[in-house]
Amino acid sequence: MQIPTSIDAVQALLSRQGYVCGRALATVVFLSLKLRRPLFLEGEAGVGKTEIAKALAAALNRRLIRLQCYEGLDAASAVYEWNFPAQMIAIRTAEATGKADRDALNRELFSSDYLVERPLLEAMRPDENGAPVLLIDELDRTDEPFEAFLLEALSDFQVTIPELGTIRAPEPPVVILTSNRTREVHDALKRRCLYHWVDYPDFDREIEILQTRAPQASETLSREVVAFVQSLRTEDLFKKPGVAETIDWAKCLLALDVINLSPEVIADTLGAILKYQDDIQKLQGSEAKRILDEARATLEPA
Repeated sequence: MQIPTSIDAVQALLSRQGYVCGRALATVVFLSLKLRRPLFLEGEAGVGKTEIAKALAAALNRRLIRLQCYEGLDAASAVYEWNFPAQMIAIRTAEATGKADRDALNRELFSSDYLVERPLLEAMRPDENGAPVLLIDELDRTDEPFEAFLLEALSDFQVTIPELGTIRAPEPPVVILTSNRTREVHDALKRRCLYHWVDYPDFDREIEILQTRAPQASETLSREVVAFVQSLRTEDLFKKPGVAETIDWAKCLLALDVINLSPEVIADTLGAILKYQDDIQKLQGSEAKRILDEARATLEPA
């Protein structure tokens, strides 16, 4: 699949993968593809940052390579490591068979046969379907030294392995970085990227998303679910529900054959939309009914 040639084409391409994309996001995705610039997506958890990388890879028929970030992630873990157990077996085999050529053994041990490729190195490799989509997910979980390394790697799209030399991507991968903004990512890295803040969708767009991802839900139930979740986001919660929770909740309600929301149903299924006990506790008793009444009031014609 060739790179789309317009913003409308990007929207249509992602729509075919079930990803409802606003024009602002489609524009920055189009520019990222056209200019071959990394795309940095920031926003609350569950608003669809990771999903866009998956949808884009599927739409372009490209391989998706995901680097899941975590505290303590270093360059070695992200690029490569040597297959130490296999190297030890090779050493013992050489000793047992009497091979004494140390230089030859050393060259063999640190050849590509014993190299374990990690996501960044995988993304530099050629692919018959075109450059892969490299998803660097939740970058804000890492620390500054890894950011500095990533800055260099994404500037030249190359990595260096001391034993093998420099490996450069024949074609830059499509790079998407995400952050939940648990900490600020350094400006130097952001400057290398196109930036977009992925916000919670408005009512109409969230309805469209829900109808795409849970088409079995009736229009009445979909509207009630979205209105309730959007009202819930205005509450003082530790973790506000994202679009992912809206979809999960709707699927749970469908599995229970729910036709309309009620305080009782909400109380029974809060674990689908809220993930912290303190938040769930706040919606006990009359609170769920109050929010449901407010949500339904927004659905009434003026």
